[in-house]
Amino acid sequence: MQLFPGPLLLTDYVSPPLLCGVILIGALTLFITDKVRHDLVALSALFACLVTGLVKFDDALKGFGDPAVITVAAVLVVGRALELTGVASWIARSVIPEKAGFTARLSMLLLGACFLSAFMNHIAALVIMMPLATELARQSKKPAGMVLMPLSFATMIGGMTTLIATPPNMILSSFREKALGAPFGFFTMTPVGLAVCAVGLTYLVLLGWRLLPHRKGNEMTADSPWRVLELPLDARKILIREDTARQLRQTRTRILSLLRRNKAVKWPKNNRVQSGDRLLLISRSLPAQIRESINFARGRETAEQGHVTARLMVPHNSSLIGETHDAVKSRSGGGLEVTAVGPRAATLRCSLSMVPIQSGDQLFISGPAADIARFAANERLIELDRRDSIPVNLRTAIQTVAIFAAAILVVIFTDVPPSLSFLGAAALIAALRLIPKEEVYSSIDWSILVLLAAMIPVGGSFETSGAADIIAKSVGGVMTGFPLPMAIGAMCALTLCLTILLNNVATAVIMGPLAIQLATLLHVQPDAMLLAVLVGTSCDFLTPIGHQNNLLIMRPGGYRFGDYSRVGAIMSALVIITTAIVLSFQYG
Repeated sequence: MQLFPGPLLLTDYVSPPLLCGVILIGALTLFITDKVRHDLVALSALFACLVTGLVKFDDALKGFGDPAVITVAAVLVVGRALELTGVASWIARSVIPEKAGFTARLSMLLLGACFLSAFMNHIAALVIMMPLATELARQSKKPAGMVLMPLSFATMIGGMTTLIATPPNMILSSFREKALGAPFGFFTMTPVGLAVCAVGLTYLVLLGWRLLPHRKGNEMTADSPWRVLELPLDARKILIREDTARQLRQTRTRILSLLRRNKAVKWPKNNRVQSGDRLLLISRSLPAQIRESINFARGRETAEQGHVTARLMVPHNSSLIGETHDAVKSRSGGGLEVTAVGPRAATLRCSLSMVPIQSGDQLFISGPAADIARFAANERLIELDRRDSIPVNLRTAIQTVAIFAAAILVVIFTDVPPSLSFLGAAALIAALRLIPKEEVYSSIDWSILVLLAAMIPVGGSFETSGAADIIAKSVGGVMTGFPLPMAIGAMCALTLCLTILLNNVATAVIMGPLAIQLATLLHVQPDAMLLAVLVGTSCDFLTPIGHQNNLLIMRPGGYRFGDYSRVGAIMSALVIITTAIVLSFQYG
């Protein structure tokens, strides 16, 4: 007689496939609404699977030790070290001809973006290429938006050309290893990836950028961006608001509010301001031009020799997020200063020192050009208006590139798994101090790792519960009789549609087991279906919300939501058709 029976599980009373479906639908709903952090959604789904008995306690934390998670962490460290050497930026600038036409330069820009994103994080590739893109737009007298969206799309399709390019690639490789006994090779996806890149880049260069709207005010000129700044007032002067506003309009400047002790106050009836009062302004002009238009108090100018002002954007993984603008000065040892910020601060009507930095914010930073470039690299800021780059440290660059190349060769020509090869490369780079010690762990996007580690057991429950088999049989019934190209195209299209709504990691976790089940039912080689899923997870061209790079370019490019589908619809169709043709020829 058993005195202590095992715990009562919900799977003893409710169908496991139904339970798994409810949990996944709930997680997908939270992913789509984007109101809860993606890593927290993944952990919630994992605990729900634990409570219902879909995942065993012994298996709950296996995702954190999965080779795919370790590989992603190691590749992020190696890629960050490569970025900090300046060699990736140097390569990008070297391949773009200085005196060629717009089409030729755009072609090389997008080709460079594809190449970089095949070996490093998508956002890092965008950070490196974005200043070149805006410079190309300025020199060609075109809106920045005509260049930035093609650039974002190019970084996406470059991510399907190698095993380490994106986390979904490594997750799908892990699914393949569990189902078939061996992971993907480093270049298994390269044939279809290169074909998609060739077709996609041709479309973007010849037609894609022409479909984007030419909105007035988005041209890349020297002082065109709107900026919010605050300037000190001279309490000895009498400033009449109407006269002051009239003078400022001559410099394309508008008064937002009068600040006293960092808060907005009403304009004094006697037009006398107090010592320490400041004007919050929004303008298209430079601070020096505004100072000349009216008697502001004397302040520190940034026209020192060798000083420039750069417009930088804050991506989602910058360590400046949550800090105030004074953090730029303190973190740069006093050498850099924020002179203005982007238009978001105009709605807050308070001192800039009280405004926390958020993802997507624009900062106008003044200081020595080399210091700004170095600070932007360290804090992961994207330079929008300047071509200054990190100076290349030749010794560090050679060693880092050699270690990275060696890790790739070890994966290609030996049986050493990618997780060990790239973990060893990351450890060697850290041991040789080729990356600053504070960057070793900060270069890892921990939210992505938690998302990966939590979703892997959840994805496993999708298969072990029988839910994947049920869905596969339903979809397989529809696809029965489909020619191979049509079946592959349908799988790619289904994944692409899901990627529009979800994080691409979650999409890979759900679609990986389904692809293997469908391949068995349709008597198709599993690699054909898995690679169709791999392509689909990299191709969110229809919305700005499915991929971080699309979000990052939305404000600088002046895009609206519908602009993405205007260019992305044809791009998506071309990707699906190309994938279907290449994979059916390769695995037919």
